[in-house]
Amino acid sequence: MSTSGAPGLLVGLVRAPSVSGNEGVVAGVLAGWAGKRGIPVTADDAAVKLTIEGRGPGPTLLLASHLDTVPPGEGWNVDPHAGVIEAGWLHARGAVDAKASVAAMACAAAALHAEGGPARGRLVVLATFGEETRETSMPVAIERLGLPDAALVGEPTSLEPCTAQRGLLVLRMLWHGDQRHAGRADEKGAGPNSINLAARDLITLSQLDLGRVHPTLGRISITPVSIGAGVAGNVTPPHCEARFDVRTTPAFTQAEVAAAIDAATDGDVEVISDRFHPTETPPGSRLLAAINRIRPGVVPFASPTSSDWVFLRETDTVKIGPGDSRLSHTPRERIEFLEVEAAARLYADVAREYLR
Repeated sequence: MSTSGAPGLLVGLVRAPSVSGNEGVVAGVLAGWAGKRGIPVTADDAAVKLTIEGRGPGPTLLLASHLDTVPPGEGWNVDPHAGVIEAGWLHARGAVDAKASVAAMACAAAALHAEGGPARGRLVVLATFGEETRETSMPVAIERLGLPDAALVGEPTSLEPCTAQRGLLVLRMLWHGDQRHAGRADEKGAGPNSINLAARDLITLSQLDLGRVHPTLGRISITPVSIGAGVAGNVTPPHCEARFDVRTTPAFTQAEVAAAIDAATDGDVEVISDRFHPTETPPGSRLLAAINRIRPGVVPFASPTSSDWVFLRETDTVKIGPGDSRLSHTPRERIEFLEVEAAARLYADVAREYLR
C-alpha cells in the first residue's frame, strides 16, 4: 500500500470538528479508517493507537501527534470546518496543527502494515487529545504505552527536523502596597503604591540577563502577558498582580529560572505551571541519523514553541511534520496536499530505516 491516501484521510479528519475536549467524532473517523484497512487499532480516553508489529524483535518507534484543535476564531474567508479545497490546498482549522501530521503518520503505518510490518521492532502511532490545553492526554497515553526507544512528534515544521524546543514556565507575581485615598498618596508616612513596585520590577525583568545562552535556542525570554490592579478611581491599589510567559531553554532547569527571577525582583513569585520543560534531541541520536540517511544534508533547527515532545524528553525524539507553523491558530490555516503526501513518505521511510 502506498502513502498517497494521506490527503483523503486529512479531509475526513478536518471535516470532523475537534476543538479540545470534543475529540470523540474525529477519533472515530481515524479508528474507523484504520479498522477498514486491517490495521490493529485501539481507542480509549487518551488516544487512538495504531500498532504495526515487526517481523522480528527490536525497538519501538513512536509517531505521535494530536487530534484536537483550537477554536476556529474569526476572520476566515471559508467555513473553517468544511475542508475547502482550492488548487491543491486544503483550508481548514486543524489542517496544519496538527491533523496533517496525524493523517501522514497513519498512512505511513498503513504502508508498513501492507508490507508485513517493519523488519524488526514495532511502529506505533498515537493520536492524542487536549494538546492545545493544560489537559493534554499525552502523559497518560505514554504511561499506558511505555516509553518508546525513539519518537517523531508531528507538529508543523515544514518537514524540517526540529532538534530543540523551548520550555514554558508560567509565573504569577504579586506586589503589596498601601491602600489609601489617592489625594493623600504623597503624605508623610504613606506606603508604596503597588503599581509603582510592579513597574520597577517589569523594567528589571525586561533587562534581566541570566547568562548561559543555549547554542540554538538562545536566551530565555520573560514576557508579561497580563497585569491588573485597582479598587476605585481615587484609591491607591493594595495589590498589583501580573502573569508572565517565560520561555526556557535546556541551559537551565525550570526551578533555576524561577529562583533567579524571584531573586531579581521585589514581588512575590508563584509558579503556576512548570511542566513544559525545554527539550532537545540527544547527542548521537540514532533517529536523527536515520533522517540524515534519508535526507542527506538536512539542517536541523530549534523551535521557540512547546509541544507534547516534553513528555518524551527522556527518549530519542525529533519534532517534524508538514505545514507552516506560522499558519497555526490563524484564520489563514491551510496546507498543500503535496506536502502531506511527502510527509507520509518521509514518516514511512524513517520507520523503515530505523526499524531495519
